[in-house]
This record gives sequence, C-alpha cells and structure tokens, in this order.
Amino acid sequence: MDRKMANRKLIRLSQLKNKLATENLEEIDWVTFGVIVKKVTPQSANNGRTFSIWRLNDLRDLSACVSLFLFGEVHKEHWKTDQGTV
Repeated sequence: MDRKMANRKLIRLSQLKNKLATENLEEIDWVTFGVIVKKVTPQSANNGRTFSIWRLNDLRDLSACVSLFLFGEVHKEHWKTDQGTV
C-alpha cells in the first residue's frame, strides 16, 4: 500500500466536498477510499441501458455520502458487488 500511495494525497470521502470547493484537484494525484453503504436496484436509463447507483461513505461521517453512478462495462462488471465492500 505504501508503494501504491507514494506521491499521492489521501482525501477522505467526508472531506471531498470541501476539497472540491477549495482546491484544484485536477492538478493533484489523489485517491479516496469508500465503503458501499447502500446499493440501489439497477435501473434503466431513457436510452434503455442499465446502470447502478452506489452510496459510498468513509465511515467517519455517516451523513456525508457520495453517490457513484456505474454505466456501461463498469456496471456490467461490478453491479453484483456486495454492500459493505471497500
């Protein structure tokens, strides 16, 4: 993990909204970690394609969740991922 994190900045999901408002994250090599705390049943978009929505949290501030929408190949590959997975 130390090798993977070398020269990268950890931004907690609960800090993400504040960091987006105060820093230009496009210029920083950063990572975040989240736990899937809720999964919505896969849905169909207007174009007929199926997608998933996950709510992610860093378990520090349970009121600060990030919604992640999975489309295309990402949805096909990961839609069965269990709630509680990091």
